[in-house]
Amino acid sequence: MSHLFSFPIRSLTSTASTAICAQCRRSFTSSSVFRSGHNRWSKIRHEKGAADAKKNIQRSTFAKHLTLYSKLYGPDPNLNSQLASVIAAAKKAGMPKASIDVAIARGQGKSSTGVGLESLTIEVMMPPSVAIVVDVETENRQRALQELRALIKKHKGTITPTAFLFSRLGRTVLKGTGGDFDEVLMQALEAGAEDVEQDENGDLVLWTQPNTTHQTAQNLSKVIPTEILNSEIIWTPTADKVKLDDDEATAAISKFLSALQEYPDVQGVYANVERGTISEELWNAVEDNLDT
Repeated sequence: MSHLFSFPIRSLTSTASTAICAQCRRSFTSSSVFRSGHNRWSKIRHEKGAADAKKNIQRSTFAKHLTLYSKLYGPDPNLNSQLASVIAAAKKAGMPKASIDVAIARGQGKSSTGVGLESLTIEVMMPPSVAIVVDVETENRQRALQELRALIKKHKGTITPTAFLFSRLGRTVLKGTGGDFDEVLMQALEAGAEDVEQDENGDLVLWTQPNTTHQTAQNLSKVIPTEILNSEIIWTPTADKVKLDDDEATAAISKFLSALQEYPDVQGVYANVERGTISEELWNAVEDNLDT
């Protein structure tokens, strides 16, 4: 691009004139223009990346709710008002119809083409000694394993046993009713819950054995007129969590978790981490891509 700013010296001065001073010559260089353009593009790219990440998280949330309500109440939105509401919200947010159909079919244990899904658990270790468990549902086991192994290798992870550092539990979240907690506790225990907590939002968190999770949610929804916000089987760390103190290592983990969440067959990502001395922004980037 230098030809845009290159002029013969004689066109600017007479032959008898002294040479142009260094300051004047610098005013004709293009480096500052390019730096300005680069900075502007970097800002646009950063903002676009943040917007894309937010959209991916939103679509992942919609997909999980579509799968949940399909699993609990059936795949027909005409007979399932909760499912119909999520479909409407997902469409309004621009979620593709194909993605909606896939999520609904997944709730029935099938792919959008009707093929049965197979469940897989992949165990990973990431520097610095961060244990990760990934739940997968796929119609093609070999393809999913091959692609996820490549993704793990790309992000410097190692496939190795890590599930022993976690417990498998069922968790159902009900929208808070504002009623008597003790009464709700008794109803939840009768419905099959082993423990009940109230979170910071006032919602009720029910803990169950994995094989009774969805049945307990259905039983409780019949006796408590409230919305089921979530019902899933999760991996929760049993040992001490790894504190994240290194910015570079945390950024690498965040990118890996985001890549996992974007893979269509991944249904849950869990890690034994907690915030150390890293910034709140870095920690949020990690936390947003975990299902704990």
